[in-house]
Amino acid sequence: MYGYPMSDQMSEDERERLILEHLPQVRLIARRIQERLPESISLDDLISTGVLGLISAIDNFDASHNVKLKTYAEYKIRGAILDSLRGLDWAPRQKRRKSKQIEAAIATAEQRLHTSPGEDEVAAELGITVDEYHEWLVEIRGLNVASLEYAGNEQGKDLLHYIPDDGDKLPSAILERSELERLLASSIDRIPAIERTVLSLYYTEELTLREIAQVVNLHESRISQLKSQAILRLRGQMAEQWPAARGMVTA
Repeated sequence: MYGYPMSDQMSEDERERLILEHLPQVRLIARRIQERLPESISLDDLISTGVLGLISAIDNFDASHNVKLKTYAEYKIRGAILDSLRGLDWAPRQKRRKSKQIEAAIATAEQRLHTSPGEDEVAAELGITVDEYHEWLVEIRGLNVASLEYAGNEQGKDLLHYIPDDGDKLPSAILERSELERLLASSIDRIPAIERTVLSLYYTEELTLREIAQVVNLHESRISQLKSQAILRLRGQMAEQWPAARGMVTA
């Protein structure tokens, strides 16, 4: 893929071919995001927005930067979709408040217990039953889209900006990448095993929630709960250890 021409050298036929070639990538990313959102959010709308991101990626792609078009396109597609969702402000304030309450409860319980709290302990910290806590996790599932990537700082940058494409450029860049990876790996090691499994299957193996449910023999709604809870755990832990992660928002 490094052989793609630069945008100013690209013919209309080549441009159209690349768009058609990468449309399945748009649909895959849109489906993965849509499954975490309320049913009112149309998959077709997400795909349409993602196509605009794909076109932008193709028009601005420069192979001399030593980045694969597929990688660059994924970043632009996902970014376009997430930007559109933030513009819609589709998440009620009550859901955002619940997300922050859960994150705070996990952090408080973890400090008190000196270990990752169980669901019953988080629920007790919130003053609700475990069943109610599960309902909260289902309600906020869409709020966790890209929450580990977007830092929500004043410049609007995300954690990916702190990890350059070419890690050989500066020693400081290599150190930042290494430290961020170490902290994230350490945080993942501290969460319950089932949550680690869900995150691994979702982000590494790229399985859908339904497919993960079949693998681990749990209901799809339970997988959604575990995934939301795992992300909130990691976000809280990373906010304590990585300055760029402070003030993270749920995109």
